[in-house]
Amino acid sequence: TMQNLALFAVLRPNNAVSLSVSSRTDTGVHALSNSAHFDLVRKNDKPPFTEDVLVQALNFHLKAEDIRVTHAHRVPQDFHARFKARSRTYVYRIALGVSHHTLLPLTDWNLCWSLRNTVKVLLTSLPHFLSFKAVVKSLATFQTPLSAFIFRNKSKLPFWELTFRSRSFLYKQVRRMTGALVAVGRGQLSVSQVKQILDARDTLAYPQGVVAPAHGLFLRSVDYKESGEWQSSLTFTNI
Repeated sequence: TMQNLALFAVLRPNNAVSLSVSSRTDTGVHALSNSAHFDLVRKNDKPPFTEDVLVQALNFHLKAEDIRVTHAHRVPQDFHARFKARSRTYVYRIALGVSHHTLLPLTDWNLCWSLRNTVKVLLTSLPHFLSFKAVVKSLATFQTPLSAFIFRNKSKLPFWELTFRSRSFLYKQVRRMTGALVAVGRGQLSVSQVKQILDARDTLAYPQGVVAPAHGLFLRSVDYKESGEWQSSLTFTNI
């Protein structure tokens, strides 16, 4: 995992390094980028590494792995990679009109959800998302602004990209929202049924077998900068 790899990558610290990652992903979910923080004290009272030297040192130990450190920043003592994040952005990729997943380009294998038939995805404003949370032992009220951007191209192999941005997400929330939209497009669920699921605000109300597969989901970015107030929104672009 990213956490274990980075722990081994740190060069001979004088302290026990505890790495805190901003976002953890389910098995099979991809991360185009992620962030983490840790405290590093060098031995013999040596001065701290500069940001550039630290990046080079980490990547030297990661050269055999499929992961790279792109930036390092010195942060205040109270900084936390998870709790200080202002927003997280996830992208879900769907390939349409693919009769079999082996017909996908090799570069897209296990990097999208391939659907045999083109589905007409119906979009609806979803003010509450508690029903899209996977079943867990404890339930809590969850309300946070969420914006969704849906992009469809008209290339030889049409793709839909569903982009979701929010400060935080519930467990499997994006996969459940995507699965529900596709289920509506396939006729497996009606819009009124989706509304009933949302109104129930109960994880058990979400039907089994509708969750989108993990391999189509990507954590694209984690943002720590203030970008002004933003509200829940839904945008559709057809190109």
